[in-house]
Amino acid sequence: METVIFLIFAALALGSSLVVVAHKNPIYSTMSLVLTLFSVAVLFVMLGAPFVGVLQVLIYTGAIVVLFLFVIMLLNLQRTGRDDSRMAGQSLQIIVALGGAALFALLIALALSRTSLPPVQALTADMVSLKLLSRQLFTEYLLPFEIVGLLLLVAVIGATVVARRPPQADTTTSYVESTKGSEP
Repeated sequence: METVIFLIFAALALGSSLVVVAHKNPIYSTMSLVLTLFSVAVLFVMLGAPFVGVLQVLIYTGAIVVLFLFVIMLLNLQRTGRDDSRMAGQSLQIIVALGGAALFALLIALALSRTSLPPVQALTADMVSLKLLSRQLFTEYLLPFEIVGLLLLVAVIGATVVARRPPQADTTTSYVESTKGSEP
């Protein structure tokens, strides 16, 4: 039964991640990203890391994706009509992306063929201990943890600045003012 659940959520994660990349509407892509991240969280729980699964749901699905949706809706991103020059640029972009993916797969295959994987060991209580994780996070990895927090703050401020629209002049007052001087 565990294998069936794993295969269902692995297929769900794979399918929804393809929708994230392929869909033209950014809101549908972001909602598919929520499904992808939730499926990955279920896979983490099945692998014996429930804390990482909960963090996946809380941080990525709950915070980051909501931030993405907020920025997308604030910027009011929509696809307009089809443009032939834009379509030509997209086909070039697809070719370059497929070439990059093939090169990446080749490099991964080359790296895996030259190295031997160590035998898989059973998880111990120390490997999944929250006490050990928090001690390492706030002692050994404190600077990267603070840098990530600062990066998220800069991203929120940047999204707010980008989403802000410049104030538009009121056309009715400027028209009224321009006609006042021309009257006899």
